[in-house]
Amino acid sequence: MNNNVLTYDSKFENPFPDQITADHKQEALQVLQWAYRSYEDIVYACSFGAEGIVLIDLISQVKKDAEIVFLDTDVHFQETYDLINQIKERFPELQITMKKPDLTLKEQASKHGDELWNRNPDQCCYIRKIKPLEEALKGATAWVSGLRREQSASRSETNFVNRDDRFRSIKVCPLIHWTWEDVWGHIRADNLPYNELHDQGYASIGCMPCTTPSDDPNDRSSRWQGFEKTECGLHTGPAKDSRS
Repeated sequence: MNNNVLTYDSKFENPFPDQITADHKQEALQVLQWAYRSYEDIVYACSFGAEGIVLIDLISQVKKDAEIVFLDTDVHFQETYDLINQIKERFPELQITMKKPDLTLKEQASKHGDELWNRNPDQCCYIRKIKPLEEALKGATAWVSGLRREQSASRSETNFVNRDDRFRSIKVCPLIHWTWEDVWGHIRADNLPYNELHDQGYASIGCMPCTTPSDDPNDRSSRWQGFEKTECGLHTGPAKDSRS
């Protein structure tokens, strides 16, 4: 790693001005080239949604054997697992890790009761997503995320390079200026595989019990319906005691 590169503990100066260019693809590639040149230990935490497929394609153009982590909660849709297999065939050099929680579903049910996601989704997300990503990012100076500004109000001020208080690292977000139309234009232009659930009215796809159809990619109310919750916690501030 370059000794002069940004770290969580260094003085933060954003290396990319907040300027929207006409070519979002080249913009994203420039950010990714900087990131993979700067951080040897960088990790892409991918959910394999539409944005994730775009980033996988772009990252493979920068570093063919990049490290990618998928948070395998054990309650994803089968279509998501099928897509991951397709991606492995399309990009065989990528290092894809299926990161599982410390607790199996049976162990979680024994400790916290059946279907924790229906009673305390914050705790379930912590056990099955946040804590595993903490472990996956341990020792990593930076990670990549597919956040886009138009997705929600809470993501509207995301920069290309961010100081991430949640994981005490640098979070790189190359797609901040991309629209939903940009994402799908890239997928179709490059004939990339994608989750079949997108064709069934699902825009945002997460764990099966906590995801319902919604054609609006910027409406996160289709996740965790019945709760005042639109984020799993990966992109919010430091977590409180979750009693895992």
